[in-house]
Amino acid sequence: MGALLAGLLIFLGAHSVRIVAAGWRERRIAQLGANGWKGLYSLVSLAGLVLIVWGYGMTRGVPELWSPPLWTRHLASLFTVIAFVLVAAAYVPKNHIKAALGHPMVAGVKIWAFAHLISNGRPGDILLFGAFMVWAIVTFLAARRRDRAAGTRYPPGALAGDLLVVAIGLAAWALFAFAGHQWLIGVRPFG
Repeated sequence: MGALLAGLLIFLGAHSVRIVAAGWRERRIAQLGANGWKGLYSLVSLAGLVLIVWGYGMTRGVPELWSPPLWTRHLASLFTVIAFVLVAAAYVPKNHIKAALGHPMVAGVKIWAFAHLISNGRPGDILLFGAFMVWAIVTFLAARRRDRAAGTRYPPGALAGDLLVVAIGLAAWALFAFAGHQWLIGVRPFG
């Protein structure tokens, strides 16, 4: 669990710098330049991600703390569809979801983490998905607060953007649920 915890601290810590040390972040960007900062941020994030994957893999043999009922897996599948649509909304211009939420990717991470928390009962699952859920809640609130303080307005949505978001989100979800999850995670959600 130590590697998983270290990876979460590094990865989520790097993704929280703007919340907990905005001034320090701005000074580093000024010192390193935007590309230098992005490079350093990417390397630190990658190191954290590698530790998360490795550490999470080491928790596979640990017994469950609780055994979730089967229906939670079905509910998790529904929630992950929503999460994929929200992530797509972060990248597709002019959609109502981004216009309303401002930060749909973080909202998607929150729903993804919650879906996995209710359908998994091992300590590694609880640590991994619980940490991501707490991070997403705090990050979403901080980002919305920043938007209000800056008077940020997101472009209005349009039906074409909404349809594209749903199509991309559903296609990405289906590809991951029926092929990618087994290949990358080693677990078949539907089998």
